Parts: sequence; C-alpha cells; structure tokens
Amino acid sequence: MLQVIHTIDRFTTWVGRSFAWLILLMAFGMGYEVVARYVFSAPTAWAYDMSYILYGTLFMMGGAYTLSRNAHVRGDFLYRLWRPRIQATVELVLYFIFFLPGVLALVFAGWKYAGRSWRYMETSNFSPAGVPIFHFKTILVVGGVLLLIQGVAQVCRCLVCLRSGEWPADVRDVAELEDQLLESGGKDYVDESPASPLSLGRTER
Repeated sequence: MLQVIHTIDRFTTWVGRSFAWLILLMAFGMGYEVVARYVFSAPTAWAYDMSYILYGTLFMMGGAYTLSRNAHVRGDFLYRLWRPRIQATVELVLYFIFFLPGVLALVFAGWKYAGRSWRYMETSNFSPAGVPIFHFKTILVVGGVLLLIQGVAQVCRCLVCLRSGEWPADVRDVAELEDQLLESGGKDYVDESPASPLSLGRTER
C-alpha cells in the first residue's frame, strides 16, 4: 500500500511541477500586454483569453499535487488536536461521502461539457481573436481524473494510519511557514535544503 501511495505521489508531483511553468508563461504574456497597451497604445486581442486559460489550467492541473501535500484549505483548529487514528477515521469517512462523489461528478459532467465543446470546436466569445477553448474545457476532465487518482492515495494513507496508528511520511518539497515554526518549536528557523525530508506529522499541523 505504501508503494501505491509513493507511486501516485511521484506522478502528481511531476504533473504539478510541470504545469507550474505556466506561471512564467502567464507572467510574460501579461507583461507583454501591459507594455503593448500602455506604452505603444496597441492592446492585444488575446491577452484576456490567455490569462484565464493559463490560470485555469494551472489551477486544475495543480489540484492533485496540492492535495498530496495536504495544502488545500481546511478548518483544522480541532483536527490538529485529535490522535492520528481519529484524524484518519474522519478523513476516510469524508473522502467517501464528499470527496470521491464530488470528483466523480466533476469528471462525468466535465466529460459531457468538453465533448459538446469539441463537437462544434468552440471558440471564445470574450475577445475578437476568437481563441479556441474546446481544448481548455478538456482540462476539467483531466484535472478531475488526477484528483481522483490522488484521492486513492489519500484513502490508502488513512488505511495505513488506522492500522499503524501513525501517518505515513509525506513527500515534502515545500512547507508552510506555520508548519516550519511548529516543527522548530518556535525557535529561529534555519533554511533546509529542498531535498532534505521534513518529518512533520499531521498531528503537528
């Protein structure tokens, strides 16, 4: 089961890091638009479409990566006080009641939504450039499938914790400042190498 978790984590990490480069592309495109509009008085017809397509793609394709790092917003003011087995029980129930049905609904609804868009090669109505957006709507399905795959890994994590009483170690390439302060016990934080693992359990979050 740990092998399944690690394999899925490595895959979603690769996807998340790959699509993170869209930030640079988006920044370059918007910078070009600002210069063209305010310096040369020649605004582009594609900048608006580019901004929401790239940002939407980054948001959807980074969802599974964010889930693997437990970085989605959560109200954990009570959760962090519970023992690991209680945390795992609550998470497991919520994954089956809310997460998995919600993501499956996203995949099936997105499939119909994207399929309809592909049938007539939909283009954007928000700019005179007529930018194609049928491929962009396909990201709804791809992002949902990635979330579903990562959800399987999260369910496996809960099962491992229920069996062992401890959360399996997460892959940690980044960490919130709050987590770093909790880990150091309030002492001055010393930068760690990105490659060095952080053994921060969920009970500390």
